[in-house]
Amino acid sequence: MRESFSRPLLGFIVALLSSLLTASTTSAQISYPMVMSLKPVAVQVGATTECEVNSRYTMRGAYQVRVGGTGVSAEIVPPELPELKPGEKPKELTKLKVKFTVSADALPGVREFRLATPNGASTVGQLVVVRDPVVFEIADNNTADQGQLVTLPATLCGVIEKGEDCDFWKFSAEAGQGIQFLVRCQRLQDKIHDLQVHADPILFLRDLRGNVLAMSDNTLFADPFLTYRFEQGGEFLLEIRDVRYQGNGDWTYCIEANSRPFVAGAHPKVVKAGVETRVELSGVSLEENATGVVSIPAGTAGGLVSAPVTIRDQISNPVGFHVTDLPILVEPAGDHDSVLTAVRVEIPLVIAGRIETVSGLDCYAFVAKKGEKFSFEVIARRQMSNLDSFLRILNEQGQPVREEDDGRFGRLTHADTWLEGWEAPADGKYFVEIRDGLLRGGPGFEYALQITRPQPYFLLEVDTDKTQLTPGTYGAIFVRIVRKQGFTGEVQLHIDGLPPGVAANCGRILADKGIDGCISLSAAPDSKQVASDVRIWGTSTPILAAPVAPPVAAPAALSTEGASKPSRESNEISAEAVAYQEYYSPGGGRGHYPVETHTVAVGASADLLAVTLSETEIRLKPGESKKILIHLERAKDVNANVTLDFLYRHLEQVYANSLPEGVVMEGNQSKTLLTGNDSEGFITLKADKTAPPVERQVTAMMANFSLNFVMKATYASPPVFVTVEKE
Repeated sequence: MRESFSRPLLGFIVALLSSLLTASTTSAQISYPMVMSLKPVAVQVGATTECEVNSRYTMRGAYQVRVGGTGVSAEIVPPELPELKPGEKPKELTKLKVKFTVSADALPGVREFRLATPNGASTVGQLVVVRDPVVFEIADNNTADQGQLVTLPATLCGVIEKGEDCDFWKFSAEAGQGIQFLVRCQRLQDKIHDLQVHADPILFLRDLRGNVLAMSDNTLFADPFLTYRFEQGGEFLLEIRDVRYQGNGDWTYCIEANSRPFVAGAHPKVVKAGVETRVELSGVSLEENATGVVSIPAGTAGGLVSAPVTIRDQISNPVGFHVTDLPILVEPAGDHDSVLTAVRVEIPLVIAGRIETVSGLDCYAFVAKKGEKFSFEVIARRQMSNLDSFLRILNEQGQPVREEDDGRFGRLTHADTWLEGWEAPADGKYFVEIRDGLLRGGPGFEYALQITRPQPYFLLEVDTDKTQLTPGTYGAIFVRIVRKQGFTGEVQLHIDGLPPGVAANCGRILADKGIDGCISLSAAPDSKQVASDVRIWGTSTPILAAPVAPPVAAPAALSTEGASKPSRESNEISAEAVAYQEYYSPGGGRGHYPVETHTVAVGASADLLAVTLSETEIRLKPGESKKILIHLERAKDVNANVTLDFLYRHLEQVYANSLPEGVVMEGNQSKTLLTGNDSEGFITLKADKTAPPVERQVTAMMANFSLNFVMKATYASPPVFVTVEKE
């Protein structure tokens, strides 16, 4: 195992207590904005909507809003700010108006957005594109008597803003009319960096006397989805609150209330790009035995996609599908719920199935040789299927030899099952059985079951989702590898889409025990304020016997998967890196959630103007140490504490270490905490006596200011090239 630097216990306790005691007075003076909420959180297609972004830390000087996907543009409404008096410091701007303009043909759904400011790119916020007019709550709709009158269809937006806050909406419905109320609230909060307690909304439909006609809770994860057909016409009330009667000023929600057909399930959920596929539909306000056509554009990458279904001449809400190049088997009609009636399959393939009944299951038979390996991946809950899958592998006698439930996808655990690299214990026939973990079934319990023969591959993860630069300075992007199925190769890193004036020195992830690689960025001294989203990926050339289908390893929040893929022209395989945004979890932990983009931003000069080292070409013999002198050029009046490190970590947990195997920081021989105006430090690197040789491994030294107990403002040195010579 690779060694990692660890301070002596006493030194660590002293440093920790020091950071806790001084956190309020020695944090960085300049921080990127951290988006906390958007009000209203929804915008209508074909319209321009003015919204208010709320942030932690200032958005003053924001010059751009970047919105994911197509069909949505945004512009900042210049804030009216008081004129500064001579010598007066500007106050923080934590509320900012933004106008979102949505084209008439924009696809409804959730989009990520972020702001570019002189202090760098913000964390991501979430924006919901909807079809109906948006109505924002008034201040006094907190009782049934004060229910806010609205005309449906509409999208009702509000905030569960404080403890015991209940929002009431009054509307009219006709006898026989069916209306659905789709809530987005809790699902919008996973990417908020410092929202340690999330909303748990519950929805009630009441008559004007207060009687509950229907309620919904935890339908789409923790969000409600209520449908109701009114026996009598009249006025009614819709109530939304937190199930625990808690509240928070950043707990925004939107409720899409309309009578349009809503597609909840589609079968099959596996399609090929460029081919029209007819699908059976289930949901709300659909005709009996409704069907539609889905068409995914040719060239669409394999993995999870969200696309509307054409139902006659109408376009449905977006529905989740799995795009694949593998052979597709649509589950045949009839019973195949035992080893006696199992459907025979040839591997590799993707099975498009559905658990038809309560307590139902599907069984598929395949032949394997002793020692042959297989991977089984269910794609269901990530596409908003109701199925909470449970898999069993049975032998020829019908006896279970392996059971598997939830799968780990990236850094998240998901209800979809992923059994990877199962090895057949003997020659013979085997069966894979799939059912719902709670023995449920029926329309809406569709699944895709991908079965492949695994070969070595890798996944890549980026910590974090943004890199902040200032003119003439450096930044570091750390990329971590997840090695799969015995992959041990070296991976060369790459980056595309850098802003003007920014250059990259792309390192590599070393073979065998290598975990992290570094991409060093530099901004020219005359760089302008600019931000762009970059693509980060890695390539390797291991020997592959045959192409291997990558797993669909993306969480539902992502539209593409990041597993390595073989090239048709060579043995080279590549993998797109998934960006992870850090968040502040309860108790001071540092968590991560996947986001769609990594943004590189060049801002204005900040707390540190330069980080320089006595040398950047480090050559070490096994057993040798080398002291690197470090100088910081602080901006005027910046006297906050700075920690120096080659490792990216929090509370001694290492999140990135791109030093070669066997090379460590010697804590007792380093000065890594610079207090007050101190700008001189040093770090000693040592190569273990058994350190393997390596040429010019790219890494970087970081100077870290604390923003809060978890987040850091990180300034990097020029790239450092570490060589370990042969003994």
